[in-house]
Amino acid sequence: MELDTPFRTLLAKMGLELYDVEIGSGVLNVTVTKPGGIDLESLTAANRALSTWLDENDPIPGRYTLDVSSPGLERRLRTPDHFASAKDETVTLRELRDDEPTRRLEGVVTDVSATSVTLRDLEHGDVTVLFANIERARTVFEWGATAKPTPSKGRQNTATTSRGR
Repeated sequence: MELDTPFRTLLAKMGLELYDVEIGSGVLNVTVTKPGGIDLESLTAANRALSTWLDENDPIPGRYTLDVSSPGLERRLRTPDHFASAKDETVTLRELRDDEPTRRLEGVVTDVSATSVTLRDLEHGDVTVLFANIERARTVFEWGATAKPTPSKGRQNTATTSRGR
């Protein structure tokens, strides 16, 4: 089920950008952004528009909950585009390593390719990690630092709708 393209098209008409789509455990999580930050009214409008599209097209069998939210201050990073949007920002990630314990890294994103991200880690220096070896990653909000404009402002906002057939 490919939802990125129709969701991007629908959200673009509203001045919003699709950040991420994930489905699991009966929840369809849709994360949206807007230049300058997203507000609750925009999230509510996105929730209504996506809910209507899902009713009309019925791409997901069974019952699920639609959750539309902003990425928040510490946004999750899953794709090369997510990491590219975090260039020059501090991130934390858990790296899975063969025959070695999982390693936690924290540092500034200095480079991103189609297959890997390079961080300037505080303890290990420049480290390149394959996306396939990243268990989880997120940006780090630094209190008191001069904030770089991010896809959302403030805390994470959420609009939720229960769905089912």
